[in-house]
Amino acid sequence: MPVTRKGLRFLVIGLLVMIAGYILLMGGGSDDPAVFSQKMFDFRRLVAAPVVIICGIIIEIVAIMGLFKKNR
Repeated sequence: MPVTRKGLRFLVIGLLVMIAGYILLMGGGSDDPAVFSQKMFDFRRLVAAPVVIICGIIIEIVAIMGLFKKNR
């Protein structure tokens, strides 16, 4: 199963989407270890970032399986 240009493009797009999801997970910590920060429990880190990462994984699966390719 050769890697086509379109498949490689989908692999790169999926990787970039997953990286964006991991960037959304960053932050939320406190500079002082004695102070608890509630910023780690916001919508971006609990919902948005995991959904973006899962979308990237689905794009990768589609690219690897070649589901976008026309059957000839």
